[in-house]
Amino acid sequence: MKKTYKIQVDCANCANKAELAAQKTPGVKSATVNFMMQKLIVEFEESANPQEVFEVLRKNCRKASHDFEFLG
Repeated sequence: MKKTYKIQVDCANCANKAELAAQKTPGVKSATVNFMMQKLIVEFEESANPQEVFEVLRKNCRKASHDFEFLG
């Protein structure tokens, strides 16, 4: 399952740090931050519960970059 999240991040370096953190989150198959469009595209593992993984994903991204925010 793929989901796209609206995000807010101020610099490309911070976006890269959050992307790396998202990719290392258990249950995430792949993750890409599009800095220009302010979007995070996540593909979840088939066996993963997207809501549960999202909570860990959000924490990991915020820990990697303090100016990274999920919108809506």
